[in-house]
Amino acid sequence: MMNATPRKVLWADDEIDLLKPHILLLEEKGFLVTPVSNGDDAVACASREKFDAVLLDESMPGMDGLRTLEAIKEKDPTVPVVLVTKNEAESLMDEAIGRRIDDFLLKPVLPQQIFLALKRLLESDRLQESRRARDYVAELARLRAEAPATIDWRGWIDLYGRSAQWDVELDRVDDPGLKQAQSDQRRELNVEFGDHVERFYERWAAGEDSPPLSTDVVSRWVAPHLREGRRVMLIIIDCMRLDQWLRIEPLLRPLFDITVDHQLSILPSATPYSRNAIFSGLFPDDIQRQHLDLWQENSSDDRSKNRYERQLLDFQLARLGIRLPSGLKYLKIYNADEAANVRRNIVTYQNIPLVAMVFNFLDMLTHGRSESDLLQELAPDESAFRSVMGSWFQHSALFEALKWMARQDQVVVVTSDHGAVLSRRSALVYGNRETSTNLRFKYGTNLGCDPKQAVSIKDPARFRLPADQPHKQYIIAKEDFYFIYPTKFHEYESKYRGSFQHGGISLEEMILPVATLTPKG
Repeated sequence: MMNATPRKVLWADDEIDLLKPHILLLEEKGFLVTPVSNGDDAVACASREKFDAVLLDESMPGMDGLRTLEAIKEKDPTVPVVLVTKNEAESLMDEAIGRRIDDFLLKPVLPQQIFLALKRLLESDRLQESRRARDYVAELARLRAEAPATIDWRGWIDLYGRSAQWDVELDRVDDPGLKQAQSDQRRELNVEFGDHVERFYERWAAGEDSPPLSTDVVSRWVAPHLREGRRVMLIIIDCMRLDQWLRIEPLLRPLFDITVDHQLSILPSATPYSRNAIFSGLFPDDIQRQHLDLWQENSSDDRSKNRYERQLLDFQLARLGIRLPSGLKYLKIYNADEAANVRRNIVTYQNIPLVAMVFNFLDMLTHGRSESDLLQELAPDESAFRSVMGSWFQHSALFEALKWMARQDQVVVVTSDHGAVLSRRSALVYGNRETSTNLRFKYGTNLGCDPKQAVSIKDPARFRLPADQPHKQYIIAKEDFYFIYPTKFHEYESKYRGSFQHGGISLEEMILPVATLTPKG
C-alpha cells in the first residue's frame, strides 16, 4: 500500500464491467475505486464526495468524457483527471489539455498502465522530494569532502554554484532538517570563504590570478559584442544573489540561449563601490583619483553616491576604444512610474547600440524589509525571499522588456552589483562620530572590531580603496555578522538580527551571475 490512507479514485467508463481486473489491481495497490458507467453518475459522485483522482472514458454515450471533465472541474478544479480514449487525433488532445486534463491513455490499456498513471499523478511530488533528499545528502557529503581550504577562486565559484542550486531545489522539499543542514553547510563554507578572501583579495586587486571582478564586467562581457557591431542591453539587478537568479532563469530559457558566467563583487560589496566599479571599470581608489568630482563616498544621500554611472560608463568606453555611432542610453528604475516608462518606451530603444538599465527593486526590498513588519512576514527567510523575487520578476517591467528583447537582434547581459547575506550575529564595533553608518562595512579612523568577525584594513590602498584622509581605515564584516556599537547595543542587535545586509565578505554577497542572453532563432 502506497499510503496509510487509501487514495480514492472515481472511474467512469461505459464498459466498466469489463474493467474488473484493472479495478482489482488498483485495490490491491491500496486504492478505493468508485466505478460508474456514465458521465451523469460521475458528476453526481463528484458532487457528493471528494476524490483524489478521476479516470474518464472519452467516448461514453450521453455525456461524453470532455463534457464530464468540464462538469467535474466545476465541482473540484484541482482534482487530477486521466482521459482514456481510442481517439489519437491531435485536435482531441489539444481540446482535452485546454480543458485541464492532467494525463491521457490510449485504449486498450493494461491494468499496470492505469496504476502507473495514477502513481505518476499522485505520488510524483513525494517521490521527487524523497529523491532530492537522498541526492542532497550525497551532495552534502561531497561538499564537505572537498577541503575548501585548498581550492582557488575557481573552486569557490563552482562550489557555491552547486550550493546555490541546492537552495532552489530544497525550496520544493518539506523537510526542515535538510534545510537546516543546508544552512549549517553554508555557514561552514562562509567561514572558509572569508579566510580565503582575506588571504587573496589584495593579490586579486593587483591582478594576480584574479577572478573576474566588478571592474571587468563591461570589458569582458559587453565590449566584445559592441566591437562586433552588435547591439547590447546591459541590465544590472541591484542586490541580486546567485540563488535568486537561478529562481528566475527558467522563465527566460524559452526565450533565450543563455550562457552563465560569474564575477566577484569588489569590496566593500555595496552599491557605491561595486556598481561604480562596473560602470567605470576602475577600483574605488582610481575613481577617486581620476574622477574626483564623480566620487561621492562621503555623501549623506545614498542615491547621489551612484549619480554619475552614465558618465563613468562613457569614460570606460572611451578607454576601451569603443565609439558608439549614436551614443548610449542609461536608465535607473527606482519606482513604479519609472518602470511604467520602460514598458511604454522599450520599443524606442531598438536602434541604440548600448542600453544600460539598473533595476533597484530587490535592493529596496532588502532594505525595506528591515523596517517593515509586513515585508518581514512576506519574506521571513531566504526561501520566501526567492519566492517574492520570482513573483516580482514575473509581473515586472523588466520581464516585459526582456520578452521584447527576445524578438530583437541584440545581446542581453544580466548581472548584479552585489548580493546580500542574512545577518544572524552581531559584532561589536568601536568608532568615532565620523564613522560611516553601514552595518556590514565601515570606514573612518580609530575603528576597532574582533578580527575573527571582520577584516580590518588599515592601509586602504592595498585593497584599492581611497586613502583620501590621514589614518583612514575600513573594516568589513565576514560570514553573517553585522556591526553594532556598544551604546544601545541590545536595541539595535534585536532590530537588525535576521535582516538582509550587504557590504561584507560572504558567498552570497560576492559571487554573482553574469548571464549572456541571445534570442533564440
